[in-house]
Amino acid sequence: MVITTISENQKKSIMPNFYLDIETTGLDPQNSKIITIQFAKLHDTTSQQIGELQILKEWESSEKEILRQFAIQSEITHSYPFSFISVGFNLQFEHNFFIQRCKANELEPIDIFNKPHLDIKPFAVIMNNGQFKGSGLDKITGKSHGGGIIPQWYSERKYNEIEDYIKKEAAEFINLCVWLYKELPALLVKFKTDNHIEKSFI
Repeated sequence: MVITTISENQKKSIMPNFYLDIETTGLDPQNSKIITIQFAKLHDTTSQQIGELQILKEWESSEKEILRQFAIQSEITHSYPFSFISVGFNLQFEHNFFIQRCKANELEPIDIFNKPHLDIKPFAVIMNNGQFKGSGLDKITGKSHGGGIIPQWYSERKYNEIEDYIKKEAAEFINLCVWLYKELPALLVKFKTDNHIEKSFI
């Protein structure tokens, strides 16, 4: 993914939007654990990636440590509501795992739904004629497959494969976000024109 060139002063003035995703050993947060947490800063008006993709890996430390490091590095547990704006795909999954796994590791809860956040999943469902089936990221983007293979790779210690999957998934997600940010404003103009709405939403 090409990182947009931007000055340090511009970076400071941008809302802290961050691509956020995790990989786990299963779907049940009570019986599965988080094995990676990945995040990258995005431009708030274009969704272009403007920060390096950070991947915190459980196999290099522990689940508790990557949760702790994520809380420190992201400042997501800061009292300021806009300290970290999560941008993801089906963030309910991340939310449930963060809450349960923090509890299991006796850490302060990471509650991404208690802060401003952007979930792109509903847009995928709408673009898929309102159908949830077939609206996965691997169905509507160039992502080659879903993450069902991750637990097997983890048990086989195929960590390079997991990292490669994470990088490709992030690139496809951000590409979709960039497209949505570019195309959707024109739909608002069309909606207002078609419905004879003259007032400004700004």
